[in-house]
Amino acid sequence: MRIAVDAMGGDHAPHLIVEGAIQASREYTDLEIILVGNESEIRALLPQDMNNIHIKHTDEVIGTDEEPVKAVKQKKNSSLVTATRMVKEGEADACISAGNTGAYMTAGLLMTGRIKGIERPALTIILPTASGRATVVLDVGANMDAKPEHLVQYAMMGSIYAEKILGYDRPSVGLLSVGTEESKGNELTKKAFPLIKASKVNFIGNVEGRDVPYGVADVIVCDGFSGNVLLKVTEGVVGTIFDLLKKEFTSTFTSKMGALLLKPGLKRFKKQMDYAEYGGAPLLGLKGICIKAHGSSNATAIKNAIGQARKFVSLDVNELIKKEVQIEEETE
Repeated sequence: MRIAVDAMGGDHAPHLIVEGAIQASREYTDLEIILVGNESEIRALLPQDMNNIHIKHTDEVIGTDEEPVKAVKQKKNSSLVTATRMVKEGEADACISAGNTGAYMTAGLLMTGRIKGIERPALTIILPTASGRATVVLDVGANMDAKPEHLVQYAMMGSIYAEKILGYDRPSVGLLSVGTEESKGNELTKKAFPLIKASKVNFIGNVEGRDVPYGVADVIVCDGFSGNVLLKVTEGVVGTIFDLLKKEFTSTFTSKMGALLLKPGLKRFKKQMDYAEYGGAPLLGLKGICIKAHGSSNATAIKNAIGQARKFVSLDVNELIKKEVQIEEETE
């Protein structure tokens, strides 16, 4: 199995991207990892014994602030575009990038195309919850506007992902709205509700944003605008909690002593809420397997993103999505 990794994308490229690839290569010895980017920079960070890591040289990088479509078309030799093209051309089974999200989505669409029957691919994340059972949320930014039919497809793809990647038996699916009643919400959610209810997924109805961190559903379906707001607010709240705890636990001698006693529990809590434990966000609905890692990904996040790509390929999740779409079309 070959995984192409954009070594130049993200806030900490290339050193933490390469470090994550090294960790993954030692844990997943059945993989061939191809680091895409500036060869001299990457090689300087690699130890000599990395037999299952290879380099594909590119001399262009797409920045986080560049306009996606323009950047992809003008920088065809960039590490991000090259990694995606490798999937299209069969040089890699999956690709990973922590770079420009819009450019990665554009490259994925242009290079691999959509699965037949899927109108809009969705950026999919895994959120840790207080229940200890992670929640799949989609879409979180691939499409700012959506139609009711798109949300039905998100529900189906999210359900398959939760079942195959997270191992959930008949995962529950909730529709993000402003109230739990069927009549609550905007025009999009009101029209999507009966369509999702009539589908094959285990639909539990509307769910409110405040209930998402408690693990109210295994899969949360929403348009890209609402999903991105939910994601960013969640990241901000978690970051604020850790900052406030750190401030309180270092404010006095007594609190420092208390922090020492609580340290094991705080470590477990931090690990449970750490995005790095889940690796990356797949672009569900594309023909090729493209995993989007967080822009600030550390080495652990990259390692886990590679592990997620490995599982995605081995379980042939895309083929399962294709079959479900075909079944839906036949029963309509």
